[in-house]
Formats: sequence, structure tokens, C-alpha cells
Amino acid sequence: MNIREGETMRGDRQEEMAAWFRSLEPVQPKDMVGLWRGVGIPSGHPLDGVLENLNWFGKRFHSDMRADALLFTWRPGRLVALEPSFLPIGLAIKIAPFGRTFVARSWFSYLQKLLRARGTTASLRLQALDDIETAAMIYDKQPIVDYFRRIDDDEIAGMMCVRDDSRRFFFKLRKVMD
Repeated sequence: MNIREGETMRGDRQEEMAAWFRSLEPVQPKDMVGLWRGVGIPSGHPLDGVLENLNWFGKRFHSDMRADALLFTWRPGRLVALEPSFLPIGLAIKIAPFGRTFVARSWFSYLQKLLRARGTTASLRLQALDDIETAAMIYDKQPIVDYFRRIDDDEIAGMMCVRDDSRRFFFKLRKVMD
């Protein structure tokens, strides 16, 4: 397979995932409140597999419509919310292959204390996507919006959109019961 074919396949997977996402029902922000475990959905995005390698847990949405945008497992049973502005998205995408390595996972586990958020890092609100209003999480200090659509009663699909980047990162969130 040459690079051009791989690029086409990646682009086709992005289009396929976007069509699937658009086919899902919208979500109300109030339905997002709580703790959610996340997993990436392979789509040909540079970040595919990176978050899982770094022990990403998911997201937490608070009743005041604020959110912990990036929750990671620090130690077994302990979650830490990280400050997204410490991890510039453009740089993260450029060095994504490194993010899938054992070395990155080791370094990241040591850096989590320094990257810890001092409060919530995003807002949750209703926002239009393709003329349909659905829950969206807007990062405070990053050019990122995560849109959400309902898969079923316990699972939500997410689509991360970075300003000036046509590629989308897809993920699923499953509600963690208290």
C-alpha cells in the first residue's frame, strides 16, 4: 500500500465515522452530568490510541454545566483532572506517534502532578452541529469543542473538533454508575 492509498483510506474512515455520528440522536447537556469512562474509536485521526496509552479515564460533567475535560487514572482507583492548556493540541497532534509509546506513558505518569487542573476546564452547553442542537463541551483555553450524540441510554458518542483542522477525533463515553 502506498501513502496515497493510506491517506484515502483514512479519509474514508473519517467520512464514515462523521456520517455515523450525524445519524445519532442529539443529547441534552443535563443528561451529561456525571462521571463517564471513555474509549477512542479508531478513525484515522493522529490521536487514535494516544489517550488510552496515557491511561485516559474519560470526562466528568458537573451540575453547574462545568466539566473536567481530561480525566486520567493516576493510580488505581484515583482520577486526576488535567489542565488542557498545558498540552497544546497542535503539538499533541504533531507528536501523536510518540504518544502511543511506552516511554510516553512512563513520562506522562510522572508529569501528571505538574499538569493537574486547579478547577474545571470546560463548559457544557447546547450548541448547533449541522443545524441540530446537541450537548457540546467547549474547552476554556484550547480551540476545541467536543460534540455529543446518544448511542443508547448508557453510552454517548463524542466528536472532538479542533479549530482549523478538518480531521475529527471520535470517542465513546459510558456512564459510570455511582
